[in-house]
Amino acid sequence: MSLPPDPQVPRSGAHLGEHLAPLRRRWAILVGCVVAGGAAGIALLWFTPASYTATTQVLVMPVGTQEPGNQVTNRQREALNLDTEAQVAQSAVVAARAAMALRGAEPEEVEVSVPPNSAVLWIAVTAAEPAAAATQSRAYAEAYLAHRRHNALTAMAEQQRTVLAKLKHVNSAIELTIKRLHTLPRGSAEHAIATQRQNVLNRQAANLALKYDELRTVAVTPGAIISKAEPPAEPSSPVLPLYFGTGLMAGLLAGAAAAQARDRLDTRLRTAADIERLTGLPVLADLSRPGEHDLPLDRPHDRPHDRPHDLRRDRAHDLASAVVAACPGNRLLVKALPAHLYVSSPAEPLMIGAPLTVLDGSDVRDLSRADAALLLVGLRRVTSTEVAATVRRLARHDVPVIGAVAATDAVPSFVPFIEAHPHTSLGKLVATGELEVSVPAESTRMQALHRPRRRGKPA
Repeated sequence: MSLPPDPQVPRSGAHLGEHLAPLRRRWAILVGCVVAGGAAGIALLWFTPASYTATTQVLVMPVGTQEPGNQVTNRQREALNLDTEAQVAQSAVVAARAAMALRGAEPEEVEVSVPPNSAVLWIAVTAAEPAAAATQSRAYAEAYLAHRRHNALTAMAEQQRTVLAKLKHVNSAIELTIKRLHTLPRGSAEHAIATQRQNVLNRQAANLALKYDELRTVAVTPGAIISKAEPPAEPSSPVLPLYFGTGLMAGLLAGAAAAQARDRLDTRLRTAADIERLTGLPVLADLSRPGEHDLPLDRPHDRPHDRPHDLRRDRAHDLASAVVAACPGNRLLVKALPAHLYVSSPAEPLMIGAPLTVLDGSDVRDLSRADAALLLVGLRRVTSTEVAATVRRLARHDVPVIGAVAATDAVPSFVPFIEAHPHTSLGKLVATGELEVSVPAESTRMQALHRPRRRGKPA
């Protein structure tokens, strides 16, 4: 015979519903924070000054052999290293040239980007005015091209000087070699070597001359502006979706944190579900509502107000059954929290008997004789800390708490009223038809009223 498998006990926090439950309970805080975050985003959008972005597109071209080589990849398939050119376009030298073109005005910061697989630079400037943004973007583009042209011309001039100096040196060597050939006898080895040297120098001189002429005739084209910046018609920032979405997200996060903190710090019991959640006590009955939604409708035309007497009897029977099933003994101590909750509201006695002796705690011996306790918790008037303290106090006297009954300030008619006098305490519920002798300060026989009373008013 195999043993049954162990039951799966759910762990706390293992389900998403446990984390979302505080948000459902504190939905007002969450919604308020989300609305406040959205309003703050719109307010920030309203007070943030508008800015405009203008972009100039520059096509970059090679200007000579001095260009730094670029590794051809999937992103950049041009031989020119545009990432380096983008950094040059943002350099202080180009900014100084742009400032000179703007007649000393301090230009805004520039942003340069390189689209993949292209030889184009996007030079963008953001300013408070559309015209200023377009003017500064064009100034940066022209300053970059001027700087690039100047560098190319300077490098080519340096190359020309180097080639020309080397050509002069070769020509001087050729002159010396020719003068030496006239002094050497023909057919000698020295004459043959000098002739060979002359031929080599002549070829070098010819190559240098060709290179020098090439450098002098190279056209320097650093690039061209293919799209001039125009004053933008719409501001680039602030953007409504960005500000509003950020405000909503910030409000959502703040609302979730505030709802979690409020749910953890708030110990006041407002509903029957709060009693089970915060104290761990089972709720045997929820008497905080009139019971209009708890009445079973046998026919479509029935209404809750048509049968108030049957409703009270059914709910009283369910409460009595739950108490009898949960009580481990015959003496039940009924304790109200707070103690003065039901003093001003007389109650109608139960018509259903139960094999229990109900103690109200008015006698000093009630706590020692009680086999179990039932707590009548006044919603919105007591906290979970007070309920826990009462449970611990009863546990010190070996009185277990079988559960709680949630109620408001008005005692429903089927809840026994706890009298302050010792000889008029709650009666003894007897399941059988036999009568028991009443004991002072311990139990009294419950009597039925012939006419029902309205909720919240004494009979």
